[in-house]
Amino acid sequence: SGAATPLDPGAHWDAAAAAGPAARALRAGGSAIDRVRALTCLTQAIYYEAASEPDAGQRAVAQVVLNRVAHPAYPKTVCGVVYQGAERTTGCQFTFTCDGALARLPNRLFWLRAETVARAALAGAVYAPVGLATHYHTIAVHPAWADSLAFVGTIGAHRFYRFGGPAGAPATFNVAAYRGGEPVAAPPPRAPGAAAPDAALDPLAIERAFAQGYSAAQAGLPGPGPLTPSPMIPGAAAPGAARAAPGHAAPRYAPALQARGGDTLYTAQTLPESQGIRPEYAQSGQWIARPGT
Repeated sequence: SGAATPLDPGAHWDAAAAAGPAARALRAGGSAIDRVRALTCLTQAIYYEAASEPDAGQRAVAQVVLNRVAHPAYPKTVCGVVYQGAERTTGCQFTFTCDGALARLPNRLFWLRAETVARAALAGAVYAPVGLATHYHTIAVHPAWADSLAFVGTIGAHRFYRFGGPAGAPATFNVAAYRGGEPVAAPPPRAPGAAAPDAALDPLAIERAFAQGYSAAQAGLPGPGPLTPSPMIPGAAAPGAARAAPGHAAPRYAPALQARGGDTLYTAQTLPESQGIRPEYAQSGQWIARPGT
């Protein structure tokens, strides 16, 4: 046969292979009230965002919500993620929470179907084809961020995206961060004067902040500021954190803790040096290199 026709350089492949690593299972915990609220909020998201979608489309929406719960840039509860930004006149993260859709009485059959998907997701079911996607939009629109995030694929009527760089790294997502504490499954009260979206929720700003924070951590420098979430799992020590390097930024304590003494609360003051402690252990509990020096 003749020479093969070269592929269109603008072509792309929408298969699941573009999704990257699958998310880890997140299982709803907390109190009975937490579990009911989480189920309600996730069912609402699935129903109002994808009621007419096939099972794959509904599972993909549920996975995006749970991926955000596990990501340090977003709230640590299902309801917190679903209703984030709904207190503003613009800027809600899921359109149904601020466009009046909640005033429509759900169709019972479709609601029960969405609830079945939500229940499975909160019991640990993972929808691998969307990987670690944290964003999506319908095929009818094209948000400004769509060309900058990593495109995962199209499932039903939605196109899914994930963060690039450290913000989208598998280690950034921590399913263990979910510990319940679900707020009420309803939009929060409108905040006075909240007419603009929260700039901190711009996905491109989040992606840049993680990249800057990661670069700073690699260089042993302070991060770029409060917008930057840690590119590592919350609670995990940074490489080399046990031996703070000279010039490392001092810990920042909450005002109440600072009033009680701040760093001195964690500095050994009364070591039992007269009770047979070996010399090499006499300074146990003190800084190896004091931060801020």
